[in-house]
Amino acid sequence: MRFSTEYKYMAPRQICTRCVMDSSVPQIKFDASGECNYCKLHDALSNDNPNDERGKEILKQIAEKLKKEGKGKKYDVVVGVSGGTDSTYLLHLCIELGLRPLAVHLDNGWNTETSVANLRNVLEALDIDLYTYVINWDEFRDILLSQLKSGLPWADAPTDIAIVSTLYRTAIKFDVPNIFVGNNFRTEGKQPTLWTYTDGRLISYIQKKFGTKKIETFPNQTIWDVLYFTLIKRVKMVRPFYYIQFNKKHAKKLISEKYGWKDYGGHHHENIFTRYIIGVWLNQKFGIDKRKVTLSAYIRNGEISRQDALKDLQQAPYQPKLMQSDHEYVAKKLGISLSEFNTIWANNNKTFRDYPSYYPFYEKVRWIANKILSRLLPFKPMMTYNIDK
Repeated sequence: MRFSTEYKYMAPRQICTRCVMDSSVPQIKFDASGECNYCKLHDALSNDNPNDERGKEILKQIAEKLKKEGKGKKYDVVVGVSGGTDSTYLLHLCIELGLRPLAVHLDNGWNTETSVANLRNVLEALDIDLYTYVINWDEFRDILLSQLKSGLPWADAPTDIAIVSTLYRTAIKFDVPNIFVGNNFRTEGKQPTLWTYTDGRLISYIQKKFGTKKIETFPNQTIWDVLYFTLIKRVKMVRPFYYIQFNKKHAKKLISEKYGWKDYGGHHHENIFTRYIIGVWLNQKFGIDKRKVTLSAYIRNGEISRQDALKDLQQAPYQPKLMQSDHEYVAKKLGISLSEFNTIWANNNKTFRDYPSYYPFYEKVRWIANKILSRLLPFKPMMTYNIDK
């Protein structure tokens, strides 16, 4: 397989008049003025999560609560880190708030040298302890291959599940009841469910159907795990960026100057497999361009003009030579030949609805599940907002 050095941009039928989400995006609707429902979701989230003086006060109160709960312990909060912009800035924010964080990193075998150096630099500069969970590579390699064989678009789903599960397990291990994560709807937007949905049941089923190894050490997360982490152990996940005026460009400038942080390119390019899945697997096999979500978020957050975002979308997700190189590297690291990889690539495309998951159950009990989630979490989770309105 060879990737063209000329990117073919497919013009959509309709583009939102405010952002760059278009008619190719699942669940999208446009009002009479041409504005999409993803923009309206952003506005609803912004209204519920102010990042002005009210947000500052909310975050201040959260920090005081964490200090109180951490009294007599070594750490106040667990923080997920990758060496990327968001998690590096999050560590900086923790120190500004007077918190004692424990940085937690999932090593899934795909880190870039730049991200490793970034992480080391900020931890040394801020004198923060690091706990790294190194995933069992043989088992994880088989799980990733299963995801690719399944024909699902979001083949990096096991990493997402493992990160969240590892954060909860580490919080319990070190008796720290609170977790900070760098999620931020203002700079990340809302991913369409059909593009990236996953859960622990889906991961287990895919592995049983397509894998050659049993899940034994991989930190999967079933619904029972979630109930144990949140109801029994009372661990809470907090999203501090919801309450501050976080600007990606400004954050990069600050952490570069303070901690020698170096840019690794695009969104989530600190991890080679994630870069490949977003820029090649999703884009070339499924026709999914996740940049539309991120660029639209940047537009709404005032970080880029709509005109510049549209120009960006006419370029390849990243350098075609590197895309080719990543394709070959991924095959080699997964232990398969390019011929075998091309056979997997040619499999029919599927969606998560083609396999068992928790989602059908969630749809049946959405109303009560949203009520429970809103009580368990210190913020109203994005999944409880109805994008179809």
